[in-house]
Amino acid sequence: MFEMKCFQGEDFSQGNLIPYGKSELSPAAAILNYGQGLFEGLKAYRREDGHIVLFRPEQNSMRMKMGAERMCMPSPSVEQFIDAVKQTVLANKRWVPPPGKGSLYIRPLLMGSGSILGVAPAPEYTFLVYTSPVGNYYKGTGTPINLIVEDKLHRATPGGAGGVKTIANYSPALQALTQAKSKGFSDVLFLDAKTGQNIEEVSACNIFILKDKIISTPATLGTILPGVTRKSIIDIALDFGFQVEERVIPVEELMDADEVFCTGTAVVVNPVGSVTYQGIRVEYKTGVEAVSQKLCAMLTGIQTGRIKDKMGWTVEID
Repeated sequence: MFEMKCFQGEDFSQGNLIPYGKSELSPAAAILNYGQGLFEGLKAYRREDGHIVLFRPEQNSMRMKMGAERMCMPSPSVEQFIDAVKQTVLANKRWVPPPGKGSLYIRPLLMGSGSILGVAPAPEYTFLVYTSPVGNYYKGTGTPINLIVEDKLHRATPGGAGGVKTIANYSPALQALTQAKSKGFSDVLFLDAKTGQNIEEVSACNIFILKDKIISTPATLGTILPGVTRKSIIDIALDFGFQVEERVIPVEELMDADEVFCTGTAVVVNPVGSVTYQGIRVEYKTGVEAVSQKLCAMLTGIQTGRIKDKMGWTVEID
C-alpha cells in the first residue's frame, strides 16, 4: 500500500510504498474522535491485450480535493494522487483479475491521523492507498435489484457534507440499510431531508430514471455525491442522443418511470427491478433491451478496451 504524511498548514511531499498492514493511530486521532476523513473509490481493469488501465482517476482526485476543503484537510495534488494510485496498482498487479472476471478496487483514504482532544482540525494527516480484487457489488452480473424508499431516516441534510465523500456519510445509512435487507430488499433509497418528497441517493450509489426517452437524475446541490460513474453515464447518454436532465425528482415520478437504474464505481450500472414506497411496489423494465444495459455495455466496453475510448477516459499504467 502507499503512504504519505504531512502536517497541518503544509503540503504533502514524498510518499512511499509499504507492506500492506495495520496502521497505528493514537486513541485521540481526529479521524477516530471527530470523523475527519475522506475516501475515494476507483478501479483498475485488465484489458484483453493484458495491459492495465485506470478509469478517470483525475476525477476522483479533484473530488477528494473538494472534500478536503470542506473537511479542513490538506490533500494531495492531482499529480500526487494519480502517481500514488499507479504505484499501488503496479505493486499489486498480480491481483488484477482477468478480463471479464472482475477488477481491482482502489481505495485512497485521507485522514486526520494526528492527536487532537479539542474539536479542531488534526495537526497531522495521512494519505493511504490500498487495493482489493472485487467482483460484482450486488449478486449476479446485472441482476435487477429491489429498492425500498426510506421516508423517516435521512442520509444528508442541506448545508451538511452529503456532497463530499466523507467517511461520516456512510454509517448513518447503516440502520436503514440493515432494516431494508432484513425485509428482503437489496438496498435503500433516501429522500431529501428538507421536504421528504424528492429522491436523492441509494446508500452507496446514484440513481437515474427513464421516462418517455428522457433520462433524469437528481441534481447535485450539496446533499448528493457527484459520482464519477454518474458523470460518465450522463455523457454516454447524451452521445447516444438521449435528453438528460439533472433536476429535483419527486418520488411520484420515480414510481411512474419506465426504467430505473443505479450508477457507481462499485455497482457500475445496475438495473432496478422494483421500488417499494409506503407499501406500494412498482416494477420496471429490465433485460437486454433496457437502456441501462446499453449504457452499461458502452461504459464497461470503454473501461476494458473492447470499445475504442474516444472520450480519453482511460489511463494505461503498464
